[in-house]
Amino acid sequence: MQYTRLKNGHEIPLIGFGTYKIDDPALAVQTVQTALSAGYRLLDTAAFYGNEEFVGQALRQSGLKRKDVFLSSKVWNDCHGYDETLHAFDTSLQKLGTDYLDLYLIHWPKDKNVQTWQALETLYKEGRVKAIGVSNFKEHHLDEIMQSADITPMVNQVEFHPLFQQKTLKAYCQRLDIKLEAWSPLMRGEALKPAVIGALAKKYGKTPSQIVLRWDIQHDVIPLPKSSHLSRMKENLGVFDFELSEADMAQIDALDQGKHLGADPDNVNF
Repeated sequence: MQYTRLKNGHEIPLIGFGTYKIDDPALAVQTVQTALSAGYRLLDTAAFYGNEEFVGQALRQSGLKRKDVFLSSKVWNDCHGYDETLHAFDTSLQKLGTDYLDLYLIHWPKDKNVQTWQALETLYKEGRVKAIGVSNFKEHHLDEIMQSADITPMVNQVEFHPLFQQKTLKAYCQRLDIKLEAWSPLMRGEALKPAVIGALAKKYGKTPSQIVLRWDIQHDVIPLPKSSHLSRMKENLGVFDFELSEADMAQIDALDQGKHLGADPDNVNF
């Protein structure tokens, strides 16, 4: 695994493992254990995923030291507010079976973004979380919390893949040294279908998913792919032994269609 640093100096792996929709207890434990054995050292979960307990169980049973795994979770929309967020964080820690998180995020922009962010700042200042950030925030959502913030978010986890590149938001976050994480970086396989991705896979002797994940990393974006198969998990980690040329990066950049899977953060009705 290779690492980069967040703006506060805390190290984060360059690629992580997403756990969305892995909520069956036995399957969740097995899948996360398999991911850790394959070499993943960043686990991304959330209260909403309903699997924090199983992710924590898998981590404890892995034999790895807690300090060697970057553990991230998120506060859900119905827990926004200062006191509510502090309570939600305590609940997540209890379920995960740990006394700290490496990263805690606001899952979606909702009402009480400012109060929720103030709670995250408190948790950070108390040393209960190593880094704090947001998820699915657009520029104006970030502007809202930063008007009164003491700490600028260190991470913004958003939908990001060749067909939905959010270039304006990406540039905004890079100016503020906010690291982007990409959920659904392969767009459930849709991002692998363009002919240019297949052509580049043949050129570099790699798979289409490796081409897309390498493109993420060279854009300074941390992808969070998910798979339940060991072979695919290992395949997705095989991105550190080659580099895409500038011309080939530009070919993928040209695929942007504004096509996305997730909800519009300006219309969060859940």
